Amino acid sequence: MKRVLRQDRPQDEHPEGHKRLAAYPLRMLAPLLVAVTLVAIAVAGYWLKRPTEAIAVPCTDPLAGCTFNHRGAPASVRFSIQPVPLEAFGLNVSAPNAVRVSAEFQMVGMDMGFNRYDLRPAGNGTFAARITLPVCVSGRHDWVLYVEADGQRYALPFSTQ
Repeated sequence: MKRVLRQDRPQDEHPEGHKRLAAYPLRMLAPLLVAVTLVAIAVAGYWLKRPTEAIAVPCTDPLAGCTFNHRGAPASVRFSIQPVPLEAFGLNVSAPNAVRVSAEFQMVGMDMGFNRYDLRPAGNGTFAARITLPVCVSGRHDWVLYVEADGQRYALPFSTQ
Protein backbone atom coordinates (compact mmCIF):
# COMPACT_ATOMS: atom_id res chain seq x y z
CA MET A 1 0.00 0.00 0.00
CA LYS A 2 1.43 3.38 -1.05
CA ARG A 3 0.88 6.48 0.89
CA VAL A 4 0.13 9.73 -0.85
CA LEU A 5 1.21 12.86 0.94
CA ARG A 6 0.01 15.30 -1.64
CA GLN A 7 -2.24 14.65 -4.58
CA ASP A 8 -0.37 16.83 -7.07
CA ARG A 9 3.02 15.04 -6.62
CA PRO A 10 3.87 11.58 -7.95
CA GLN A 11 4.44 9.04 -5.21
CA ASP A 12 8.15 8.28 -6.04
CA GLU A 13 9.38 11.88 -5.71
CA HIS A 14 10.79 13.25 -2.51
CA PRO A 15 9.96 16.70 -1.25
CA GLU A 16 12.33 19.55 -2.28
CA GLY A 17 13.72 19.80 1.23
CA HIS A 18 15.04 16.25 1.04
CA LYS A 19 17.67 17.25 -1.56
CA ARG A 20 18.82 20.12 0.65
CA LEU A 21 19.05 17.84 3.68
CA ALA A 22 21.10 15.29 1.73
CA ALA A 23 23.58 17.97 0.60
CA TYR A 24 23.85 19.51 4.08
CA PRO A 25 26.05 16.77 5.60
CA LEU A 26 28.40 16.96 2.59
CA ARG A 27 28.75 20.72 2.99
CA MET A 28 29.61 20.24 6.65
CA LEU A 29 31.70 17.11 6.20
CA ALA A 30 34.05 18.42 3.47
CA PRO A 31 35.52 21.36 5.50
CA LEU A 32 35.77 19.13 8.56
CA LEU A 33 37.71 16.51 6.59
CA VAL A 34 40.02 19.19 5.18
CA ALA A 35 40.69 20.57 8.68
CA VAL A 36 41.38 17.11 10.12
CA THR A 37 43.71 16.33 7.22
CA LEU A 38 45.66 19.58 7.68
CA VAL A 39 46.04 18.96 11.42
CA ALA A 40 47.24 15.40 10.73
CA ILE A 41 49.82 16.68 8.23
CA ALA A 42 51.06 19.31 10.72
CA VAL A 43 51.39 16.75 13.52
CA ALA A 44 53.19 14.28 11.22
CA GLY A 45 55.55 17.02 10.01
CA TYR A 46 56.40 18.04 13.55
CA TRP A 47 56.90 14.43 14.61
CA LEU A 48 59.22 13.68 11.68
CA LYS A 49 61.19 16.95 11.90
CA ARG A 50 61.58 17.19 15.66
CA PRO A 51 65.19 17.43 16.73
CA THR A 52 66.85 14.30 18.00
CA GLU A 53 68.29 14.23 21.49
CA ALA A 54 71.59 16.06 21.62
CA ILE A 55 74.76 14.58 23.08
CA ALA A 56 76.31 17.07 25.52
CA VAL A 57 79.88 18.04 24.68
CA PRO A 58 81.86 19.99 27.30
CA CYS A 59 83.42 23.00 25.65
CA THR A 60 85.47 25.33 27.83
CA ASP A 61 87.06 27.34 25.01
CA PRO A 62 85.56 27.19 21.50
CA LEU A 63 88.42 29.39 20.24
CA ALA A 64 90.92 26.67 21.12
CA GLY A 65 88.53 23.99 19.85
CA CYS A 66 86.28 21.42 21.42
CA THR A 67 86.63 17.74 20.60
CA PHE A 68 84.11 14.91 20.60
CA ASN A 69 83.55 11.57 18.88
CA HIS A 70 81.26 11.36 15.89
CA ARG A 71 80.40 7.76 15.04
CA GLY A 72 83.70 6.47 16.34
CA ALA A 73 85.93 9.09 14.75
CA PRO A 74 87.38 12.21 16.39
CA ALA A 75 85.61 15.47 15.54
CA SER A 76 86.08 19.06 16.65
CA VAL A 77 84.43 22.49 16.63
CA ARG A 78 86.35 25.76 16.52
CA PHE A 79 85.34 29.45 16.41
CA SER A 80 87.56 31.89 14.46
CA ILE A 81 87.06 34.70 17.05
CA GLN A 82 85.17 35.22 20.29
CA PRO A 83 81.50 35.44 19.21
CA VAL A 84 79.73 38.77 19.64
CA PRO A 85 76.05 39.16 18.74
CA LEU A 86 75.42 40.71 15.31
CA GLU A 87 79.09 40.35 14.29
CA ALA A 88 80.06 37.64 11.81
CA PHE A 89 82.59 34.98 12.82
CA GLY A 90 83.83 31.74 11.33
CA LEU A 91 82.73 28.31 12.51
CA ASN A 92 84.74 25.24 11.52
CA VAL A 93 83.67 21.68 12.22
CA SER A 94 86.08 18.86 11.54
CA ALA A 95 84.17 15.58 11.15
CA PRO A 96 85.95 13.25 8.70
CA ASN A 97 83.11 10.68 8.59
CA ALA A 98 80.37 13.29 8.07
CA VAL A 99 78.58 14.04 4.83
CA ARG A 100 76.31 16.86 5.99
CA VAL A 101 76.87 19.27 8.90
CA SER A 102 74.68 22.10 10.18
CA ALA A 103 74.77 24.42 13.19
CA GLU A 104 72.03 26.09 15.22
CA PHE A 105 72.36 28.56 18.08
CA GLN A 106 69.85 28.75 20.96
CA MET A 107 69.77 29.93 24.53
CA VAL A 108 68.74 27.64 27.36
CA GLY A 109 64.99 28.05 27.83
CA MET A 110 64.70 30.81 25.21
CA ASP A 111 63.76 30.39 21.57
CA MET A 112 66.07 32.53 19.44
CA GLY A 113 64.15 32.03 16.21
CA PHE A 114 65.41 30.33 13.09
CA ASN A 115 69.20 30.64 12.86
CA ARG A 116 70.29 27.35 11.36
CA TYR A 117 73.38 27.32 9.16
CA ASP A 118 74.32 24.58 6.70
CA LEU A 119 78.09 24.32 6.75
CA ARG A 120 79.91 23.90 3.44
CA PRO A 121 82.60 21.27 2.87
CA ALA A 122 86.05 22.88 3.06
CA GLY A 123 88.13 19.77 2.31
CA ASN A 124 89.74 17.08 4.47
CA GLY A 125 86.51 16.40 6.39
CA THR A 126 86.17 20.03 7.49
CA PHE A 127 82.96 22.05 7.17
CA ALA A 128 82.81 25.83 7.51
CA ALA A 129 80.41 28.78 7.57
CA ARG A 130 80.26 32.46 8.50
CA ILE A 131 77.89 32.84 11.44
CA THR A 132 76.08 35.84 12.92
CA LEU A 133 74.51 35.39 16.34
CA PRO A 134 71.22 37.16 16.98
CA VAL A 135 71.12 39.70 19.78
CA CYS A 136 69.38 38.78 23.01
CA VAL A 137 67.17 41.62 24.23
CA SER A 138 67.45 40.40 27.84
CA GLY A 139 71.24 40.78 27.72
CA ARG A 140 72.03 37.12 28.37
CA HIS A 141 75.33 35.66 27.14
CA ASP A 142 74.80 31.92 27.63
CA TRP A 143 74.42 30.07 24.34
CA VAL A 144 74.22 26.49 23.16
CA LEU A 145 75.66 25.54 19.79
CA TYR A 146 73.83 22.54 18.33
CA VAL A 147 75.95 20.81 15.71
CA GLU A 148 74.15 18.22 13.64
CA ALA A 149 76.31 15.82 11.65
CA ASP A 150 74.43 13.30 9.51
CA GLY A 151 71.42 13.34 11.83
CA GLN A 152 73.37 13.12 15.10
CA ARG A 153 73.09 16.23 17.32
CA TYR A 154 75.73 17.55 19.70
CA ALA A 155 75.18 20.37 22.23
CA LEU A 156 78.12 22.64 23.04
CA PRO A 157 77.48 25.42 25.60
CA PHE A 158 79.48 28.65 25.34
CA SER A 159 79.30 32.32 26.37
CA THR A 160 79.60 35.56 24.43
CA GLN A 161 81.06 38.85 25.63
